[in-house]
Amino acid sequence: MQKFYKVFLVLFVVFIAVNLYALDWQSEVLSEDNLKFVFSIASAVIGLVLLFVLDTWSRIGVKK
Repeated sequence: MQKFYKVFLVLFVVFIAVNLYALDWQSEVLSEDNLKFVFSIASAVIGLVLLFVLDTWSRIGVKK
C-alpha cells in the first residue's frame, strides 16, 4: 500500500472513531441529534471501501 493510501486510511479510521465517540448512545441511533454523526460514519466507511478498491486497481497495473 502506498504512503498516499495509508494517510487516507488513518484519516478515515480516525473519522470513524471520533464519530462513534460523539454518538449519543442513550437516544436512538437515527435520531435527529445523531444523524450527522451517522452520515459522517457512513461516508468514512464508503471512503474506506473506495480506498481499498483504488489500491487494488493500482496493484493490478504493476507488473512483477
